[in-house]
Amino acid sequence: MKYSKRAADAAEGSATAAEQSVVETRRSSDAAERSATAAEETLADQRREAAERRRQEDEGNRPRAEFRIEHRDKAVWELINYGTAAAENVRCLDAPGTRDEWPASLSIAAGDVYPFMMAGSMQEPIPSVLRVVWEGQDEPVLLRVPPRIG
Repeated sequence: MKYSKRAADAAEGSATAAEQSVVETRRSSDAAERSATAAEETLADQRREAAERRRQEDEGNRPRAEFRIEHRDKAVWELINYGTAAAENVRCLDAPGTRDEWPASLSIAAGDVYPFMMAGSMQEPIPSVLRVVWEGQDEPVLLRVPPRIG
């Protein structure tokens, strides 16, 4: 009888250990699942960030027009495209006033110059800035008008 009690106690201890082992296995499985989900989410975040970086690099490397105004002589200024792309339908948003009217469909290739005239007076001085837009550039770009030389 002594041995059967010991055997029963041992069997009960073994059953308890087996139950604890199942619980620990489930916990381990749940933790592994959470870890895998977190790793998948991290990988997805990294991929999104990499795609955004590539998009920003592509945008930064995209050819674009870049304008400056320079004074040439007397009442003649030049709108110069120093950029790497042509600009189509270039428009000045400021009223002509002292400036001559620009053509309706003005296009300026990369490296090209568009000469225009501005003649100020005491009542209407030459502006210090012109606001310019073109196809693909709807937000006005402020171009500084340099002082007249000579």
